[in-house]
Amino acid sequence: MLLNNKKASKLIKILDKSIRNPKTSLNYRNQFTLLVSVVLSAQCTDSNVNKVTKNIYSKYYRPQDFLKLGEKKIKNLIKSIGLFNSKAKNIYNLSKILLEKYKGKIPKKFDELMQLPGVGRKTANVVLNAAFNKPTIAVDTHVFRVSNRTGLTNGKSPEQVENQLLKKLPKKYLIKAHHLILLHGRHVCKARNPLCKKCIINNICLYKNKYE
Repeated sequence: MLLNNKKASKLIKILDKSIRNPKTSLNYRNQFTLLVSVVLSAQCTDSNVNKVTKNIYSKYYRPQDFLKLGEKKIKNLIKSIGLFNSKAKNIYNLSKILLEKYKGKIPKKFDELMQLPGVGRKTANVVLNAAFNKPTIAVDTHVFRVSNRTGLTNGKSPEQVENQLLKKLPKKYLIKAHHLILLHGRHVCKARNPLCKKCIINNICLYKNKYE
């Protein structure tokens, strides 16, 4: 079962009215540090990333800063974050590419972002949305779960969910949709024990196993 366009529009409208200032919880200083934070957030909580980057970004916030640091020093700075070895390597290499190919700027095109080390579909969409205000939808575990659970989508992969949301939701909500759905999933429509009784979209949601 899927929600029709009218109900899908109503659902996102209700979330938009109830969730104030929907935006990424990652702290960043500029577009480059946003990219670095999103790369660091893979399989890691935003709060943990923020703890680590708090002291980093006061000193290092440009591609040339990280290139000068080198991979080994980057590892030491982010060693409390999971997968820090591969992430340090990716951050060093993407910094190098940004300087060599884009004069230190973050590219605004999806395909160009996807070519950067450590940048996947979700990361590219987050950067385009948060840094350039593009109507993209990044599908993380929360967005994937909530979209399929409520009946907004029935996708079997993040890309399918992304494409279905882009087609179904009204254009006026697309810039905020990712964060609206994500925040609802993080605080209400949780993976385990969703708070269905308190849910403001309970009467629209198609979740079969609603918690009474």
